[in-house]
Amino acid sequence: MSTTLLKKETLERKWYVVDAAGKPLGRTAVTVANLLRGKHKVDFTPNVDCGDYVIVINTDKAILTGKKMEQKTYYRVSGWIGGLKETKARIMMENRSDYAMELAVKGMLPKNTIGRNAMTRLHLYKGAEHAHAAQQPSAWTQD
Repeated sequence: MSTTLLKKETLERKWYVVDAAGKPLGRTAVTVANLLRGKHKVDFTPNVDCGDYVIVINTDKAILTGKKMEQKTYYRVSGWIGGLKETKARIMMENRSDYAMELAVKGMLPKNTIGRNAMTRLHLYKGAEHAHAAQQPSAWTQD
């Protein structure tokens, strides 16, 4: 049995729209990470960046299950002594829901150049409107 490896020159990228309204944040992030990585393709090759472009809409309507809205905490560090800042998930989802989705997707991608390049193909919007109608994105329905 022979293995077919994908060449970067023959790569064809598509555009997909994922609607996060009413869906758990983590489950949506898994779907988006798999699309960005290209794992849904038949000719997926782990060492080639073969993912597609993904537009995520309605990030402000994504939900967190259980008690995560009150108990989950996002941390960031300024680099200074005592510079640890924390934000509750409820406040993060109210103010910066697109950034919460970005952090969730980023954590599910590899920590190398493939993952960093995949993050450049991710477009997040709080509302239902997006600025990529010219690319004719198709809706991703498989969950």
